[in-house]
Amino acid sequence: MFALVANNVLYLKSDEHTEIEYKEKGLEAFAYNKKGKEYTLSYYQAPEEALEDSEEMNLWGNKAYAVALKAAARKLKNGNNA
Repeated sequence: MFALVANNVLYLKSDEHTEIEYKEKGLEAFAYNKKGKEYTLSYYQAPEEALEDSEEMNLWGNKAYAVALKAAARKLKNGNNA
């Protein structure tokens, strides 16, 4: 999974490398509350310019997809295919 939509906001998968780009733009990570505790996932809001420009979205979407592929490969390598 390389993206998710929650409350009409598009979030893209990130890792330790791409997270920096999202934070530099002041974008928020996806967070939710469960039993009174806040959890965050490695998904960040898509940049506004990506929502308005298909070429820009292609760049950000491809980055998120590459991150998701690496995460899936890591899980398979570690024997966790869940």
